[in-house]
Amino acid sequence: MADIGNRSGTSHLVDIEAVAQHLGVSVRHVRRLVFERRIPFIKWGHLLRFDLDEIAGWIDGWRQGGAKPAGKKRVEPKPPAVRRPRTGRSKAR
Repeated sequence: MADIGNRSGTSHLVDIEAVAQHLGVSVRHVRRLVFERRIPFIKWGHLLRFDLDEIAGWIDGWRQGGAKPAGKKRVEPKPPAVRRPRTGRSKAR
């Protein structure tokens, strides 16, 4: 895709091949993410375009680990629920 510059504050839009390369995944995977509406995209007629700034924000939203925010207590996970054995009643026939 040709680089047309960043005019009047608009972001740089790239095609599906460029965003797949940027993310290190296949084009097919990006198409699946689009189909499932799990990645930000722009539908322009029959073309798919991606805003690299939005993609960067989307990636940041998936970050895990790292520094913990100050003042927040860690919440321990609840133990799994204990299942009671069945009472010996048989299913209605």
